[in-house]
Amino acid sequence: MDNGHSGKEGRARNLLMVGAALGLLLGVGGILEKGPSSGEDVPENTAALVNGVAIETEEFERAVGLLAADSKNVIGPPERKHVLDRLIEEELLVQRARELGVDQHDRRVRSLLVRQMIDSIVADAQPDEPSQDDLEAFYETNQGYFARTGRLWVDPLRFTARPGKPTGEAQERARAATERLREGDDPTKVKQQLADPWVIPFPRGLLPPTKVREYLGPTPARAALTLGDGEVSDPVRGGSAWYVLRLVEATPGHVPPLAQVEKEVRSEMQRRAGDTALRSYLDDLRERGDVRVGDIQGAAN
Repeated sequence: MDNGHSGKEGRARNLLMVGAALGLLLGVGGILEKGPSSGEDVPENTAALVNGVAIETEEFERAVGLLAADSKNVIGPPERKHVLDRLIEEELLVQRARELGVDQHDRRVRSLLVRQMIDSIVADAQPDEPSQDDLEAFYETNQGYFARTGRLWVDPLRFTARPGKPTGEAQERARAATERLREGDDPTKVKQQLADPWVIPFPRGLLPPTKVREYLGPTPARAALTLGDGEVSDPVRGGSAWYVLRLVEATPGHVPPLAQVEKEVRSEMQRRAGDTALRSYLDDLRERGDVRVGDIQGAAN
């Protein structure tokens, strides 16, 4: 027997067992007390009616097609009935969930519904393939967004308070390190004699400013951006430590030609079209809906 097919049959059996168990529970509430009848008052192009809700033949055939694509066996009447039973039970569970207000009270369900609605709105709003003129116009208007930031190769020294040492001792070591580096002393020797080790070693080589900020914090990162090649900073406070920054090398930022970032530009055009459509859709819902806002200011402190 094919192991892959056996695994799929096992998953199908598990789904049937779960559906049956949920069906027994929901049956207590009355929704499953009456089974579906065959061929009675079922409209054309409808595979089944579940409490008046139609499961369309097209939807049913699509589900059968998915099963066929996932199975090596021929799909016959028993398999087709199995698919329809699952669709019916799914609809029953959805209806019961609505009766119980799951979509109103379960945050996970609400979040999923919101996500699905947003995805649907954004997908419907995706523009047709833009012309080359549209692409170039969008890029020209938003060149700053697609600009590549410069990169920095910073060699930072870190100074922290040492046990038993007076307040300000770390800053004094940082000042001494700045003087020695500016006088041309060997950076490795200065680091070994004055600086403190890093918990996570600072990476060598050219890094984007955002990565420098992650390691050093905002104030030292801003100071690094002001340095020229080979220049050494004054001691800079960052969090609980002091830093002395030596800029080894820097590469300037640039705006790449459209040909290099065309895929990124197309993606951004689609994203913004989706954002615009979603905002318009939400505004329309608010305008058509009855939205009343209470006093949310709260009591004054």
